[in-house]
Amino acid sequence: MDGTIDLSFETFTGTKLPSAEGLGWVTTDLSERDWTVKLTDEALSEVAQMVEQIREKPMPRLLRKPNQFQMQHLEEAYRKAKDICDSGAGFAVIDRFPIEGFTIDEMVDVYWVLGQLMGQNVAQKWNGTMIYDVTDTGKKYSYGVRASATNAELVFHTDNAFGINVPDYVGLLCKHPAKSGGLSRFCSLYTVHQRMENEYPKELFRLYQPVHFDRQAEHSENNAKTTFAPMFTWSAGKLRCRANSSLVRKGYDVAGVAMDNQLEQALKAIDEITSSPDLWVEAPLSRGQVQYLNNHELGHYRSDFIDHDDEAKKRHLFRLWHRTEGDQTYDG
Repeated sequence: MDGTIDLSFETFTGTKLPSAEGLGWVTTDLSERDWTVKLTDEALSEVAQMVEQIREKPMPRLLRKPNQFQMQHLEEAYRKAKDICDSGAGFAVIDRFPIEGFTIDEMVDVYWVLGQLMGQNVAQKWNGTMIYDVTDTGKKYSYGVRASATNAELVFHTDNAFGINVPDYVGLLCKHPAKSGGLSRFCSLYTVHQRMENEYPKELFRLYQPVHFDRQAEHSENNAKTTFAPMFTWSAGKLRCRANSSLVRKGYDVAGVAMDNQLEQALKAIDEITSSPDLWVEAPLSRGQVQYLNNHELGHYRSDFIDHDDEAKKRHLFRLWHRTEGDQTYDG
């Protein structure tokens, strides 16, 4: 015996759970070129052609499909972005839409069409909202008010962690960034998992068991106010994580259920690990840029922010959710 203590999953569970060793990244593994997809002159020309067609053939935005347009170079850019999300950094930034040369509505039309190359565009609220405005509404973060509608800090999370059918990809088109703050950070949830394996195996095992997530009032009147699901699962060798320690804590409050001590410690461990600067990269989103991320394998964070005094320059992002399975309704 060498005096070391076995802290493996098997010690606590008798079962060897999946390991994320070697599957994630840390800050020093990445540089801007790993997540940036530059739009070529040919791709920008296709954007202009799309806008011209949209002007000449008016129809409701939600009926527009990629096969209605000729956009070979844009499709190539989106293939690169999707590959980065699936097999690379986990997030990609398309740099950038020619937002100064067209109306914002025309750019959102283009964004709506191109987003479908990532996966089916799906509803983001129970009422069927398809394009979600990420901007400070002046409301306070509370039950039924998503943090994305405030200027509050968002801890590392995946979107719709409480959803029945969680979106596979998240897209954001930047109309205006904040005056200060509102910075985006990203971390590999494989790396988070691996550090939990090494440092907090008991707590990680607890996160493979169901927990309550606050559903943020996004459900029918008679449905449960929380989702009861594990934070960590795997599918076909890929991590599928519902990450949001804040909504788990809120979930137990909403459900009126006392949180067990092991879960309390597990959430503290997750927050501690994701706060490590060597684990995340920062990639501020600029006007006209479009960001896509893998919503199962990547955690993202937003700092709190101060807005411009000019209402016309307030921080405003247009969000899309994409799923590769299920229908377009909120629950899919």
